[in-house]
Amino acid sequence: MRNILKTVLSVAVAALGIMPAMAFPDVSNDYWAAPQINLLSEQGVIVGYPDGTFKPDDNVTRAEFAAMAIRALGQQHTKVAQPVHFADINEEHWAYEDIQKALYFDLISSDKEGDLFRPDDSVSRAESMSVAVNALTTETISIAKAREVLAQQYIDANTIPEWFIIPAGKAEILGMIVVAPTAQKASIEADRPATRAEVAAILFKMMEQAKLNPNAKLAEAMRKKTGEGVVLESATVQGSIGTIPAGTTVPIKMNTYISSQTSEGGTLYTASVPENYVTKEKYILIRQGAELKGQLLDVRPGKYFVRNGVLVFRNALITTNNDQTTSFSAIGEIYKDRNWWMKFVRWAFKGEKLEVPAGDSAYMKLLQPVKVDLTNGWIYEQ
Repeated sequence: MRNILKTVLSVAVAALGIMPAMAFPDVSNDYWAAPQINLLSEQGVIVGYPDGTFKPDDNVTRAEFAAMAIRALGQQHTKVAQPVHFADINEEHWAYEDIQKALYFDLISSDKEGDLFRPDDSVSRAESMSVAVNALTTETISIAKAREVLAQQYIDANTIPEWFIIPAGKAEILGMIVVAPTAQKASIEADRPATRAEVAAILFKMMEQAKLNPNAKLAEAMRKKTGEGVVLESATVQGSIGTIPAGTTVPIKMNTYISSQTSEGGTLYTASVPENYVTKEKYILIRQGAELKGQLLDVRPGKYFVRNGVLVFRNALITTNNDQTTSFSAIGEIYKDRNWWMKFVRWAFKGEKLEVPAGDSAYMKLLQPVKVDLTNGWIYEQ
């Protein structure tokens, strides 16, 4: 029975490491917003319902949209020192922190203390596209210019709310207005509640544009993070992406005691990153404390006049400080440094016994490259 349980657990670990994102059963591969829905779902920006569906035609509340926008921009861990108080939400509201972050990053605005936020109202298409534009640094345009560019494309351009004219004009210039291709005529429908599919498409466009031209507060938050730690000399940086190549050796701190004499092959272990992994430029790749999981591959006890002990482990997963769990494939072998004479003595007579107590260090070599967004620590899945 114990061997059966170990096999089941081992398969679970391996499956988690390679499992592709599952499509929602109500979002077909040829659905117009399927790529955006699947990508944002993989990144934890949007989630499905408990029954596994996405319900692309359902609406999104203003509170839900604020939380989605903050996650899309990778700012869910930002701390806001001076919150703004609304009359209809308090610190107990599930989206309170995300709403405060949306205010801090100028995605939404509040004219005075005690305003209503209306967290349970459906977010309109105008509101959602305005948030997307507010996340960016954009060129100033006049109302006349905005009306001109909108009138060329949309049959309802003359009926959109006054406050939305300039944001809508900017959105059109940037190619950020979302109109489902199933629509017979191109309409902005500013006041209509945005559907979940439309929200996914809008957030996707915002994410892409924010990588190029974020607003001032986001630009500061989205800069590549630096710090001290273990320098991975082979790591490279291109733009905001850092890559740890396959073959790189990294230190880990074992949380689980393992031994060639008492452990068994297939046993699961946990470990953690003991210090930040950083590039030569001191950009942080993986933060200290990230959790690692894997299993022992080959365990053989050291025996007199027979052999030295063997202790090989295979890492499968990493859970980062962003609560992202993804593949982190690496292999390590425990051995002791000896001079040639002692190596011979251990091999020929006594047989080396190997162990790593909980809290001690070990090393492993990456089997696949790891790509990391240096602004927020997000690991791009293979």
